[in-house]
Amino acid sequence: MAKWTGKSRGTLLGYRIFVFCIKNLGIKAAYGVLYFVSAWYFLFLKSNNRYIYYYFKCRLGWSSLKSRWAVYRNYFVFGQTIIDKTAIGAGLRDWFTYEFDGIDHLKRMMADQKGGVLISAHIGNFEIAERFFGEIDFNYQINLVTTDLEHSIIKEYLESVSDRKSSVKFIFIKEDMSHIFAINEALSNNELICFTGDRYFEGSKFLETELLGRKAKFPAGPFLIASRLNVPVAYVYVMKEQNLHYHLYTRIAQVKHRDAQGLLHSYVQNLEGMLTKYPLQWFNYFDFWEEVD
Repeated sequence: MAKWTGKSRGTLLGYRIFVFCIKNLGIKAAYGVLYFVSAWYFLFLKSNNRYIYYYFKCRLGWSSLKSRWAVYRNYFVFGQTIIDKTAIGAGLRDWFTYEFDGIDHLKRMMADQKGGVLISAHIGNFEIAERFFGEIDFNYQINLVTTDLEHSIIKEYLESVSDRKSSVKFIFIKEDMSHIFAINEALSNNELICFTGDRYFEGSKFLETELLGRKAKFPAGPFLIASRLNVPVAYVYVMKEQNLHYHLYTRIAQVKHRDAQGLLHSYVQNLEGMLTKYPLQWFNYFDFWEEVD
């Protein structure tokens, strides 16, 4: 049974190829490369295929044929989000359009100057949110809490080809819990703390609830922290639409103090709504429900 280990898949060479195609051939040509990349993933990443196939077949209830085709399409869309993120960072922001759904909620959330917590998921393309936030007079520092230590080289490369350095700060989860102090300091400065709530990894604390009709484990940290800090909490997603268009969603969470399980339940309900609308944009390639042999 495969567990998520805190590391994501991807190589520096792959990003270099995408950057070359974007700069020399254009975004649509870079998308063309994905037909071959997605086919390679579909043919050779057997374990990943099983886990994402289970999501389509058993949790969404799709037919076997539709689910297999969805696995390929899921890889393709994932590649598109990577290309879009790279293109926007490389100075091609004007090629993209966007719309906000709930941005006023986010502005009101920050009005009390207590900081705030954003909880997202591995769906869509949240990493490009800062590029759009900067265009609507929403100048708040975003701090992303993460365990993904593998990608420092890739992040450095993307910054080297970017038209400007990303303003997002990273707070890395530490065994000594020192990240809690960094989170509290950021909130005291009226900054935003962003978690992803859909990846539990072995050995960490977890909470359980049902997602799409089957019980699963979720990382306890985001929900314990968010329910104890007495700061506003919102669910935020940046979802890819057709023709280089993105849709940004914000929904304010109703949080009871120290009710982490209740916050998790609310988060899962919100996440299920997004998965229903954008089923191909969930990028979790491991045995999330611990159901796959």
